[in-house]
Amino acid sequence: MTTTVSPAVRPLVRHGAEMLVAMLIGMALLGSLWTPERVELAALWMAVSMSVPMALWMRYRGHGRIVEMCAAMFVPYLVLLVPYWFGALDGDAVEMGGHVLMLPAMAAVMIRYRHEHGTPSAHPVIRALGDRWPMVIALAVSFDFWQTPLVPPVWTLLLCQAAYLFWGRRAPRLQLAVFGVYVALAAVVITVSPETGVLLIALGWGAHAVWDLVHHVRNAVVPRWWSEFCGVFDLVIAVTILLKWF
Repeated sequence: MTTTVSPAVRPLVRHGAEMLVAMLIGMALLGSLWTPERVELAALWMAVSMSVPMALWMRYRGHGRIVEMCAAMFVPYLVLLVPYWFGALDGDAVEMGGHVLMLPAMAAVMIRYRHEHGTPSAHPVIRALGDRWPMVIALAVSFDFWQTPLVPPVWTLLLCQAAYLFWGRRAPRLQLAVFGVYVALAAVVITVSPETGVLLIALGWGAHAVWDLVHHVRNAVVPRWWSEFCGVFDLVIAVTILLKWF
């Protein structure tokens, strides 16, 4: 027996998934900018860091009830602060409880207002931020690399190029030739000194960022969102390696 998702449920699920991604991006990019010691400030700052990108994305997409959805971020923390002040909860319980309670609060807002959808924003800043969502996700995913740079094993470069080789829509010979270049690079990295190997790995990631840019500008081989995400991610890895070790 097969089941299908109701057309009325599908936009709710998509809306919820988009907001969760926006909240995670806010936690990565904004939440780590300030770590107040007071539990009250930490809880409110966490709600702010998740609400700002979520509200921007909802405005970009033309979703309604932005105020109510932001309230779903704040109210759980405000409710849990009361037992915290009376000593019934500790700071960790407030933080974790707020994350848990905001999910049903968000679901209640979505179900109550049936995924209200209006006109997407025409504001140039909001449009620019929304249109660059692959770049924003890449920056969020790689944000920790600026504090703790990562030197990926050289085989990961082969994996990245293999994605273009097997996923690409056209130009398989060119993709195969580039894959061969990275195979040669991997062989050299294994034979040289560790410091030289790290430098070659950084240059390999930087070159792959340029390769991503070429695909993005030409809108070729892979979807543009992927080449944009991959290009920014690759560039961050290359730059952070060079800043840390050289």
